[in-house]
Amino acid sequence: MSNEKWLLKNIKADYKKLANNFKVSELICKIILNRNIRDPKLMDSFINPNLDKLHNPRLMKDMELGVNIMKESIHNGLKIRICGDYDQDGTSSILTLYNGLKRCGADVDYVIPHRIHDGYGINDRIMEEAKEDGIELMITCDNGISAIEPIKFAKELGLKVIVTDHHDIPYVQNKKGEKEYFLPQGDAVINPKRLDCAYPFKELCGAGVAFKFIQVLYEEMNIKIEASYELLEFVAMATVCDVVDLIDENRVIVREGLKRIHKTENLGLKALIKETGIEEKVVNTYALGFVLGPCINASGRLESADIAVELFLTKDPVKAEENANKLHTLNEERKAMTISGLESVVEKIESSELIDDKVLVVYESSIHESIAGIIAGRVKDKYNKPSIVLTHSKEDGIAKGSARSIEEYNMFEELSKCKNLLCKFGGHPMAAGLSLEFSNIDKLRNQLNERTTLTEDDLMPKVYIDAHVPLDKLSNDLPEQLKLLEPFGKGNRKPLFAEKGISIKKIDILGKDYKVMKIALVSKNGRVLTGIHFGDVDAFQGYLAEKFGQSELDRAFGGQTNNIEIDITYLPSINEYRGTSTLQVVIQNYR
Repeated sequence: MSNEKWLLKNIKADYKKLANNFKVSELICKIILNRNIRDPKLMDSFINPNLDKLHNPRLMKDMELGVNIMKESIHNGLKIRICGDYDQDGTSSILTLYNGLKRCGADVDYVIPHRIHDGYGINDRIMEEAKEDGIELMITCDNGISAIEPIKFAKELGLKVIVTDHHDIPYVQNKKGEKEYFLPQGDAVINPKRLDCAYPFKELCGAGVAFKFIQVLYEEMNIKIEASYELLEFVAMATVCDVVDLIDENRVIVREGLKRIHKTENLGLKALIKETGIEEKVVNTYALGFVLGPCINASGRLESADIAVELFLTKDPVKAEENANKLHTLNEERKAMTISGLESVVEKIESSELIDDKVLVVYESSIHESIAGIIAGRVKDKYNKPSIVLTHSKEDGIAKGSARSIEEYNMFEELSKCKNLLCKFGGHPMAAGLSLEFSNIDKLRNQLNERTTLTEDDLMPKVYIDAHVPLDKLSNDLPEQLKLLEPFGKGNRKPLFAEKGISIKKIDILGKDYKVMKIALVSKNGRVLTGIHFGDVDAFQGYLAEKFGQSELDRAFGGQTNNIEIDITYLPSINEYRGTSTLQVVIQNYR
């Protein structure tokens, strides 16, 4: 693991004063400051993430305008249609608006663009269909901010359009290199990222913006604000799955949403929890992001996202069970396709000059376009480089794909500079979707690599350590203290501590597939603690053998005195076994 750069965060602050003010330990204060949460109000909302910490939704630009249009449309009995997106945030946004509008007595239905046939977001076909169906008001969620032409077309058809979105505002660069932002011509355009929006938190997901809309609508319709909290199950799921920062009110949303998920009455959610085998487990952010979320996303990837929405709307337990089973089966199929696609892309990179690029742009025709984003993410993780994975699309001569980036590279901005080569694109600094002509793939690759300012240091994986905590100082109550920081996710990763110069008393390999390394660690003062490593066991053994010699490693396996001494990063945890609780450390990195 020598190709990693370990960085110990050391923010200067009066930790004693902060600890006294917030009634937590100095270590907890240090971790929170390391998450760039330094404003006292934000620290308070982080430590006490209660519903009263949610911001006033009326501060969002066009919110009251949009809600008044909706309220009037409901009173006049107009037909309303929601247009969402096919990913988890999109389906949760639809559920949030649909359930909220129905509660207000709206005549409402929904439409979801098909990933393959329509692509992302609202389009002319959807607008024409709405007009034919007698729809008078369209409301978007998790899309619409970049739908300049389709919304202009909708207005020409005589439709009213409310946009609710959270994606970055589109712009063009003028001849001076300045950004000129532009908005669609909707009747109301609600997005906290608007430059003229005074809303204090910009990192809501699409379902978060939809939730804010329903909160104001409920107020206007004299429905108690508490009723809106019933929607938080799906808003929390979207917040985790869309990988937005779990700070400020996103933290409140997820914390409160998880409480409600644990006692959910939603038949579809209960069926999916049972189908995925986590019925007896605590549903946490991991379960949302890596168990339930991928099943919901699989419907939009391989079939139709309508299956997911129907799952959570049904009142029929048999139908809920059927749809949950279908989503789980689709996700298993998606997993197999991902493994195969990733192997093809990695082989292509490693057998060509692509391996030397700082920005990876790979075309692989064999992969399904719906999993290009997942594969791009895996490629980015493997090489720690911004990665774009492209495949064929249904349009002749057009490649389509997804991009995933590292912290040091703003993918949305860099693609904006290559706009002339792209048919369509949109997204965030860390992720984007795009399409372009086949003839422009190499041009895009060359332009991105010629223009990049990424250095070798930027491309070296960084390990950010929260504090140097010697094993001798570890207390049994620390894992319990750290629970205060949950839920973990983007913007609030699990804490990471480090210690240097640890001796090894004994090594064992455990588990059904021998994929867990158990190490008896010896501190500087002779304290023995169990260390567990769930990573690549073969790589760990290989590193130790190369650095200290095979004979020393063999001695460690035999529990004999040896000369192995390592530095580790770790997370303390409590191991419960046969009624006994023991402090252990989960080893994340070593050198």
